Amino acid sequence: MAFKTFLRTAFTVAALGAALATAPARAEVSEVRISKGFGILYLPLFVMQDQQFLEKRAKAAGLGDIKVTWLMLDGGNVINDAMMAGTLDFAGTGAPGFVTLWAKAKGIPGVEVVGVSGMSSTSLWLMSNKPELKSLKDFTATDKIALPGIKTSLAAVVLQMIAAKEFGDAGYAKMDPMTVSLPHPEALAALVGGKTEIKAHFTSPPFQYIEAKSPGIHRVLNSVDYLGNLTLDVTFAPKKFVDANPKMTQAFIDAMDDANALIEKDKKLAAEIFAKASKVKIDAAEVQEMIEDKDARFTATPEGVMKFAEFMHKAGSIKVKPTKWSDMFVPQLAGRSGS
Repeated sequence: MAFKTFLRTAFTVAALGAALATAPARAEVSEVRISKGFGILYLPLFVMQDQQFLEKRAKAAGLGDIKVTWLMLDGGNVINDAMMAGTLDFAGTGAPGFVTLWAKAKGIPGVEVVGVSGMSSTSLWLMSNKPELKSLKDFTATDKIALPGIKTSLAAVVLQMIAAKEFGDAGYAKMDPMTVSLPHPEALAALVGGKTEIKAHFTSPPFQYIEAKSPGIHRVLNSVDYLGNLTLDVTFAPKKFVDANPKMTQAFIDAMDDANALIEKDKKLAAEIFAKASKVKIDAAEVQEMIEDKDARFTATPEGVMKFAEFMHKAGSIKVKPTKWSDMFVPQLAGRSGS
């Protein structure tokens, strides 16, 4: 349904402005609209905004003084509609959602999207309030697992990939009937409260850290132990935008590299930036602990995105599979050692 809405919006825009369809896109824009979401996975975008790295990189590239507008958007439908309406240029999102959109829009002029950079990876933890649950094999039909969206969310796809490792490829969907859709804050409250059917929560920072410190909650598994470090969040853009704005696209990639370099060099400052801008009240010292986790990585080079594409193609959730990771991303990244 999400992609149908995406296409419907795209074709409506095209119908309303048929004359614009044949007109050349305005090259090298002077204003850029960027969306980011909540959570540590979006840290590079928080740093980029705070330090005005894109403005600095654009000016150095000869693009002058640009205006950067930042949006806080949550949910693929909202992001896709904003792009098709021409009100959004770059967006951060979960890697599986991007792969799905890339595959379905591939080859459709004016609708195609392309990855601009990798962004972040961390571990996802399956937390439980039921002592008997020590592995996926211990779950029964009544042991419900909360995650942001069943079958399609980042957490849901990662859980399917782990299930395929645990039960064999044919068993990738074995845990799906046990999953229920709940936003992370509500799932945390349900798990810690212990009064509902929710016996587990598959989650990301900062929620897993809060749960780990709560009485009666234990960790069942860590996604990195099964899948290694994968890029979980990426940035992407309409292909027509990056084709028309190669200098701005390169400036964005350079700004992402600058943000990641700051995170690597000064984790304390990065934590303070996030804590100051976050919509969730959190202490900078706690954020720094999450950034310093051995499984947390921030890089513009996509790592392991092909694992998502290969799994999703095998599972039938995408029909078009890239031959290599760089097929899904802008040419400016082709020289990097991604995967």
